[in-house]
Amino acid sequence: MDVSDKLAPLRSEFSLNPGEIYLDGNSLGPVSKNVGVRVNEVINDQWAKGLVRSWSAAGWMAAPLTIGAKLAPLIGAKANEVLVADTLTFAIAKLVGGALKLRPERNIVLTDVANFHSDIYIINEVAKWAGRPIEVRTINRNNLAEELNENVALVEFTQVDYRTGEMLDMKSITKMVHDAGALMMWDFAHSTGAVPLDVEGCDVDFAAGCGYKYLNGGPGAPAFMYIREKWQNVIENPIPGWLGHARPFDFELGYEAALGMQAFVTSSPSILALASLDGALDIWSKTTMSEVRTKSLALTDLFIALVEERLPGVFEVVTPLEHAKRGSQVALRHAESYGIVQALIERGVIGDFRDPDICRLGFTPLYLGFTEVYDAVDRLVDVMNSKAYADPRFKVRNAIT
Repeated sequence: MDVSDKLAPLRSEFSLNPGEIYLDGNSLGPVSKNVGVRVNEVINDQWAKGLVRSWSAAGWMAAPLTIGAKLAPLIGAKANEVLVADTLTFAIAKLVGGALKLRPERNIVLTDVANFHSDIYIINEVAKWAGRPIEVRTINRNNLAEELNENVALVEFTQVDYRTGEMLDMKSITKMVHDAGALMMWDFAHSTGAVPLDVEGCDVDFAAGCGYKYLNGGPGAPAFMYIREKWQNVIENPIPGWLGHARPFDFELGYEAALGMQAFVTSSPSILALASLDGALDIWSKTTMSEVRTKSLALTDLFIALVEERLPGVFEVVTPLEHAKRGSQVALRHAESYGIVQALIERGVIGDFRDPDICRLGFTPLYLGFTEVYDAVDRLVDVMNSKAYADPRFKVRNAIT
């Protein structure tokens, strides 16, 4: 299978540890060679030699928009609809705050009870800024139709569940929300670079995602936000700053928003972090999301089949078997999941644990081969047969799991 794999040559673009099988790219992607090239260029040329002149000469000031345009095709957006800045939580805060102003007669925000906790934290906090009472309801996403009514202003869901890898039907959910007169926002943290996305075709209003998972932009890489063109110059940035001003270097005391996505730039961009993400994005010119998706499904199909064949009845495969509902990870449920993950890591298979009982394993087609899937299952079988997961060391969890 590796011999006929069109994406196999891309593995050489990444710096990977010999002997390790890296199944945690859904948490932190590995570094690619282009990242080092781009960051060194910024440090040794633009910063060291250009100094302050590089804000203009090297395009530093425009970087949030130019890198956003580079990322836009990965979510099916227009080049002028994506901005790279801040972190994901801040991006969500800006979009939720702005969206609530667009539906002033409505007072309910719906989000998923299984959503990533940071999303829920920031939505609850931003709701307090609205200037009117806002009720945030955390619901079972499968009951969305029953929860929608004329008082719902905004729905915010994560498109691929961070625990289970379940992928939601973005088009049908967005239409359901719009039919109820509400706005739809998506969190693409576990989607971008993992599954094909079409915000244009799905009529998505707003979206945000991070740069350090499947995009491989580095730890704490900048996030991105998407605002559909029709909402630009209508939605307001609730955290305005000088670089979102129409004339930032006039240093006016009164605020007038810039046009387009520039209005959602708040403060000076982090140039080194942006350079890292910019370099990481270069690899996407060498493949397509269709090719990535085909291989992703083949990798996860193979892993699931091997686990069920070699360890029958040992794990519950939580990730949907149906392709249309599967992201690019596999979640295995077992009462000893934490110890299993730690024992795998000691054997060179890097995954992670999600409370209370999930072994979470990411399958990133850019650098993972089919042989590694077979080898990973071999090591998993060894962990289970030897009961290495029962080692007393694993009874105490690390701070980061």
